Amino acid sequence: MAELKNLTAILLKEFKSDFRNPYVLGGAGLFLLSTLFVCYITVKRINTPSIWVALFWIIMLFTSFNAVAKSFMNESRARMLYLYTLTGPSIFIASKMIYHAIIMLILSTVAILVYTTFFKIEIGDYLMFYTSVFLGSTGLAIILSLLSTIASKAGNNLTLLAILGLPILLPLLMVTITLMKNAIDGIDLSVQYKYLFVLFGLNLSSLGLSVVLFPYLWRE
Repeated sequence: MAELKNLTAILLKEFKSDFRNPYVLGGAGLFLLSTLFVCYITVKRINTPSIWVALFWIIMLFTSFNAVAKSFMNESRARMLYLYTLTGPSIFIASKMIYHAIIMLILSTVAILVYTTFFKIEIGDYLMFYTSVFLGSTGLAIILSLLSTIASKAGNNLTLLAILGLPILLPLLMVTITLMKNAIDGIDLSVQYKYLFVLFGLNLSSLGLSVVLFPYLWRE
């Protein structure tokens, strides 16, 4: 019960902090919409599902760096010491990941609405399509939450964040893109299950790795 109370308190703190100072989230939203608009006026029309899906996840990748990756960099040392006295590392990192997952799902929803308006395409399997969006967005949030912690301990080095992030995110993006493309094509569920299992496994392993590694970073 105490762990749940602490997790809820940190989540509320994150929401209140970002609503008082909405520049990071506002900047991420503006980046997302402006990128989508630039793609629209440049490309106008996309007829190939593979290009449609790849462009969408490229946009979401860079949006996630703006929205999620800078989270720990905005935490002062004094605030981290205060939180250290209140809760444990697992609760803290879990609350951060849940918060970032919510933010990424909101941004993904906005992106899908605008993107499908600009670039219309027939979707064969809506359930798998939105499942790929959900798992891909939460996967980005989980991985970037941990990498943001590592970068913040290295002096808020954004270059380090990019160097660590892209190779780790590549398998997640490849599976997500394949799952979404197959959903657009209406591929049978018997084929999709293996990609769904791998994507779920990547998210789960990333979450487990974060819970194991974060306590060592937490003590620094």
